[in-house]
Amino acid sequence: MPSPRHLLALALAACLGAAPSESSLVFKAGETSGHPSIRIPALLHTAKGTLIAVAEGRDAPTDQAGNDLIARLSTDGGRTWTKSAVALELGKDCINNPCLAQDAKSGRVFLFYQVFPAGMKEFGGLAPGPSGPTRIAYLVSDDDGRSWSRPVDVTEALKPDIATTTASGPGIGIQITRGPRAGRLVIPFNSQGPKGSFVNWVAYSDDAGRTWKRGADVPQVGMQLNEVQVAETSEGGLYLNSRQWRGTGGRKAAWSSDGGETWSQAIEDKTLPEPVCQGSLISFEDKGRHVTLFLNPAGPKRANGTLRMSLDGGKTWAKSRVLVPGPFAYSSMARLKDGRIAVIYEPNSNTEIRHLTVDLAWLEKGE
Repeated sequence: MPSPRHLLALALAACLGAAPSESSLVFKAGETSGHPSIRIPALLHTAKGTLIAVAEGRDAPTDQAGNDLIARLSTDGGRTWTKSAVALELGKDCINNPCLAQDAKSGRVFLFYQVFPAGMKEFGGLAPGPSGPTRIAYLVSDDDGRSWSRPVDVTEALKPDIATTTASGPGIGIQITRGPRAGRLVIPFNSQGPKGSFVNWVAYSDDAGRTWKRGADVPQVGMQLNEVQVAETSEGGLYLNSRQWRGTGGRKAAWSSDGGETWSQAIEDKTLPEPVCQGSLISFEDKGRHVTLFLNPAGPKRANGTLRMSLDGGKTWAKSRVLVPGPFAYSSMARLKDGRIAVIYEPNSNTEIRHLTVDLAWLEKGE
């Protein structure tokens, strides 16, 4: 017979929502191709129920080290994972900022990334435009990440004429599900001009990923919009949430009512503090409500991964809880079919990426 203490614990769990699961290891440096560093997670839950996790396996703990894209799959919500496999390797070239998205009708999965030729640096005086050395490309998978196509280069279609670099995400893109642009695939990007200034925009496709176009830059004043994620709003619009390059204060936000073709002027959301880091973002329908979740280190350093919930498309944040106390950096989220949220994240380390799940009820009950 359960003890009174056990019964009390069960009652508290029911009242407060189940606690987040214990974290488990997804990627570890050195386990695939001997890379001493593993960073930059991306996580997608497919229509068939597969979790696809992708990260950069790096030759050194720096952004422009030669690296491969490493992938693992889970068909049981992250309890077990396949052996790590190389999705793409380009010799000594650097493959940055994995960003995953899926077309719901075909089931095709897209994995966007940027290529730096070996030996080049982000701030090394790169030539701008489509003829410059950095490239935009993607892979596709028609079997839930078990195999990947050869690279498809879309630099000519997407890279701005003044851009020296163009980085997707990192994290995920989305597919709009409602409104006049339902079915549009959207991949968030930042690009850097020759003087080091950063802007945000999105690539979008209205033909299931066969062709891609670039939307307008997000208007900004006194900002440099950098690593970025987007989520759908309840009306079928887009909410954009961005890191400011070397900025201070809160995250930067903008909204689009035309599927990313144009944007409102970016604002600073002072209710979302951070120590300059990537953040992850998802939205979904839950019990008649449109829910947006945002996760980032709440600072002042890269620590205390804090999960927040908005019920008005990112305008305000109704609930907030520290999901991962202690060191926390980049992350990516996906909603499972049972309603739980799967998270992979960096414990502010160059050597591993971890996984956990959390119930929405736990967040809604507050601290």
